[in-house]
Amino acid sequence: MQHRIIVLGAGYAGASAAGRLARRLHRDDVALTLVNAEPDFAERVRNHELATGRTPAHRPLTDVLAGTGVELKVARVTAVDVDRKVVTVTGGTGAEELAYDTLVHALGSRWDDRGVPGAAEHAYEIAGRAGALRVRERLAGLGTGQPVVVVGGGLTGLEAATEIAESRPDLEVTLAARAGLGDWLSPRGRDHVRAVFARLGITVREDAEVTAVEEDRVVTADGTVLPSALTVWTAGFAVHPIARATALEVSDTGQIVVDGTMRSVSHPDVYAVGDAALVQGPGGKPLRMSCATGTPTAWQAADAIAARLTGGKLPHVPLRYVNQCVSLGRKDGLIQYVTADDRAVNAALTGRLAARYKELVCRAAAWAVSHPTLGLPTRRRRITRPAPAPSAATPAPAPETAA
Repeated sequence: MQHRIIVLGAGYAGASAAGRLARRLHRDDVALTLVNAEPDFAERVRNHELATGRTPAHRPLTDVLAGTGVELKVARVTAVDVDRKVVTVTGGTGAEELAYDTLVHALGSRWDDRGVPGAAEHAYEIAGRAGALRVRERLAGLGTGQPVVVVGGGLTGLEAATEIAESRPDLEVTLAARAGLGDWLSPRGRDHVRAVFARLGITVREDAEVTAVEEDRVVTADGTVLPSALTVWTAGFAVHPIARATALEVSDTGQIVVDGTMRSVSHPDVYAVGDAALVQGPGGKPLRMSCATGTPTAWQAADAIAARLTGGKLPHVPLRYVNQCVSLGRKDGLIQYVTADDRAVNAALTGRLAARYKELVCRAAAWAVSHPTLGLPTRRRRITRPAPAPSAATPAPAPETAA
């Protein structure tokens, strides 16, 4: 009897976990299924490029998974029952239940309007491909001199504002940040970001908390009104709500609480990776939501699952940061070197060289997903313990219960 492993979500974390599991476990012993709402792998770190007219490479998941033995199911996850050990999905054939022995939760995150009045109705987002394409369409319809406001001064906000300003120098681009521009960066990093913003003609509103978004303007806490023909919201991410609706132990943010092997502390048959997991990094500090976090946690989970099933040694690889990679348009960038717990140090790479470095990082991340079984030694091992008995659940159509 095969051990059934289901991976939910085919972003960087989910696709990496599925591919690595395929490399670690013998195909005769496991049935690996990857569930994703879309048939293609989306390079989320390039959404700001997609929004401004560039088109990333097309990567069908069937091509990504070819030869791995992983079954792709294109469907939307609507519920997870961790007590019955079944996942409810809705696809082209309607609703169905998938039983599992081991579950890898990698549904990631989406944009978070933070409850700001009007944001959900009037703001645009680039956390997902569909949102980035909406921004692209809106940008194409803007005339010379029209105002664009990017809300959020984090990494995504910096990349979105500079990409828009570079691709459309005829527009009036403003960045509204709750704190200072790049205040978490080193002095050299901050100075470079300010210089790039000045060169691109981007207006910066620092210490400007946005309290309302309307169709043609943004309002800040001090009453300042910023005209806006397009408001791009980059002020945070929220995890997929599915986990909070289960019996899994989750944090206040809705992330699944895991141990050092990415295993749920409440349900040992469930692992969480990427943005879906609350992962403790160096010094007990939670790792941030990012591609830089997603891939290493996926490797950790896959190796731990394989070790537990085959009687191997559990992985104990420290999860730490090295740098923060920021594109500032197509010809400029910033590589901010950081401590293990993600604090900036007085070392940074800037300019064209940094832009090329960031591009190499993006290409490497996509290549790793597109070639999930390459670059690893052959270590397919046989499962040393019998697979659990099938769940008593009887597959049957079920109503949709969550987004």
